[in-house]
Amino acid sequence: MRFKGWSIIAACVAGLVSQAAMAEDLLKLAVPQRGNWDTGVPDVGQKAGIFAKHGLKLEILYTAGAGETTQAVISGSVDIGLATGTSGILAAFAKGAPVRPFSNSMTGADDIFWYVPAASPIKSLKDAAGKTMAYSSNGSSSNLGALALIRQSGVEIKPIATGAAPSTYTQVMSGQIDIGWSAPPYVVDEARTGKVRVIARESDLEAFRNQTVRMNFANMTTITDKADQLKRFIDAYEETLNFMYADPAGLKIYAEFAGITEDQAKYIRDTYFPKNNLIPRRISGLDNAMADAVAMKFISAPLDKEQLAEFLKHYVK
Repeated sequence: MRFKGWSIIAACVAGLVSQAAMAEDLLKLAVPQRGNWDTGVPDVGQKAGIFAKHGLKLEILYTAGAGETTQAVISGSVDIGLATGTSGILAAFAKGAPVRPFSNSMTGADDIFWYVPAASPIKSLKDAAGKTMAYSSNGSSSNLGALALIRQSGVEIKPIATGAAPSTYTQVMSGQIDIGWSAPPYVVDEARTGKVRVIARESDLEAFRNQTVRMNFANMTTITDKADQLKRFIDAYEETLNFMYADPAGLKIYAEFAGITEDQAKYIRDTYFPKNNLIPRRISGLDNAMADAVAMKFISAPLDKEQLAEFLKHYVK
């Protein structure tokens, strides 16, 4: 009888656990550049149980850059795209794509940088006439940054989409690309030890320093049909960010996820990712972002007042 009683209790507990799991709503995400601090928020939050606490289960598709991310969101194969260049989202919106931004991913430009092998004769972009310069994919913040830096340098440099930071590093070190792009944690140790030299940063562009350069965005179907899930996603996202900055456990989970040491993770976080830059409810410098998007031919003209209101209609307050 005692065994039978425990069996009934165990079955009830299993049933409750199963019901709890079933109660979690699934959200599909497209996330560029696996391993970066800012794009690691969903993975860290899921591993820490934060998204589950908000009744969400995340299915995460990692992409090589904004182009893949945007296409996945437009097609509806995912609900949400993260960390995509503001210009790319503006371009998709201007072309009538069913997407809207709902929060900030990154303000400022402290994380993305360009580098050359230590033996390269290139000391700055002004030495790079006729050379090739990498960015991840069309519509990404590294794409806009590369184009703006080339324009600022005043010399002819050929921008080339090279995909993710690790594959770009291989192309640079094998001589296929002259100037590589990266973002932490990739190529940080190589720069610190002198294997490569950083010759440009996105923060060299003054207009980028207080500009929302990357946004999180969603398909309109998600925005209309999954409004409650999206609200819970933002709440869990914010909670995860606080966890990653305030709790050593958050740093540990990120380090394990990125395959680096906790000391490396702390250096990357504190050097390249000021917490204020990642606040989801922040939006800054959108007029400059539109002007840059026009100058780089992402859009033909800045959004008018009505278009801008529609573009930001679902942005988190």
